[in-house]
Amino acid sequence: MYAYSDMYVEKAQSALGDMLHYAVYDMGMDLSEFYGHFLNSRIAYCFGLGDPKYTVGMSGIELAIEVMRSATNRYIETVPAYIMDKSPVYWSGWAVAYYEWYSNIPFERINEYVPIDEIRDMYNPYHEADITKFTDEIDRRMGRRHEESRLARLRAYAGLSQRMLAERSGVSVRMIEQYEQKKKDINRASSDTVYKLSRALNCRMEDLLDIL
Repeated sequence: MYAYSDMYVEKAQSALGDMLHYAVYDMGMDLSEFYGHFLNSRIAYCFGLGDPKYTVGMSGIELAIEVMRSATNRYIETVPAYIMDKSPVYWSGWAVAYYEWYSNIPFERINEYVPIDEIRDMYNPYHEADITKFTDEIDRRMGRRHEESRLARLRAYAGLSQRMLAERSGVSVRMIEQYEQKKKDINRASSDTVYKLSRALNCRMEDLLDIL
C-alpha cells in the first residue's frame, strides 16, 4: 500500500533531496536540526500524503525556504552554490522520500527508528545499490527496534480502532487484538482471515504478514 501515486515519486525524491542539500550546504543548517523543522511542519504531513503542491509543485529550494518560514516566521533565502555531484545529504532526502512512499510510514515515525543522520551515513554503500537494498535495510532496522505488528501499524494509519476494523472486516475484535499483540501468529492465519483484513485496510494480503 503505497503512500501516493507512483507518478509523483521521482519528482518527490528529487525535491526532498534538493531541499536537504540546500538547507545544509547553502543555508548552513545542521541536517538533523533542519529535518526536525521539516517534521514539525505541516509540509512533512502534506508531502507524505503526496500533496502535489509539495511533491511536484515546489522545488527543493522553495521547500527549504518554506520550512524555515514555518519554523522561524522569517523568509530565509541564499544563493545556491552549483555542485555537480549529488551529496550524501541529497541522497538521504532522495532515499527517505522513496521509503516513505514505499512503506506509507510517516516521515516522523521513520525518523524515530532511523534518524536522518543515520540515513545520510548509509550513503556508502547504498547509493550505488538498487533502492530496494536500502528499503530492505530500513525495514530490517525498524523491525529490530520495535515489536509493533504490521496489522497494528496499518490499522493506525487507516485511522481505525480495533472495533471499527472488526466491523469492516468481519474478523472478531479478540482475534485482531491477539494478532496485533502477537499472541497469535498472523503468518499462520487462514487466507480468508488475512483477505478480509486486507480488504478492510485497502492493502495487499502480504502487507499484513510480519516477515521482514
